[in-house]
Amino acid sequence: QVQLVESGGGLVQPGGSLRLSCAASGSISRVYVMGWYRQGPGKQRELVATITSGGRTNYVDSVKGRFTISRDNGKNTVYLQMDSLSPEDTAVYYCKLDMIGSSNWGQGTQVTVSS
Repeated sequence: QVQLVESGGGLVQPGGSLRLSCAASGSISRVYVMGWYRQGPGKQRELVATITSGGRTNYVDSVKGRFTISRDNGKNTVYLQMDSLSPEDTAVYYCKLDMIGSSNWGQGTQVTVSS
C-alpha cells in the first residue's frame, strides 16, 4: 500500500514563494509518474505539473516559468517550488502517484495567496 503525505502549504502574499513536498512510502515501482494537482474554490481539480521516473517534466501553461517540479529519489519525495504566486493560485494542492495498475492521492495541502 502506498501513502502520500503533502506538506508546505500555507498563507503567502502575492509575489511570494512556497515549496510543497510530497513524501511517498510503501511499495513504489521503478516506473512512475508523480504529479501535483490543485482545486481552487468553485473549480474543478486541474493538473499543475508532473515528473516521470525518468525525470521528464510537464507543466500547465498558467504556471510555466513560475513553478518547478523536482524529485529526490533517495527520499521518495517530490517537490513543487512555487514562485511569483498570485491569488489565482489559491487552491488545495494534491500529490498523485501513478504506477502501472494503480493511482494514489495525498490528502491535500491548502495554499492561500492573499495580502
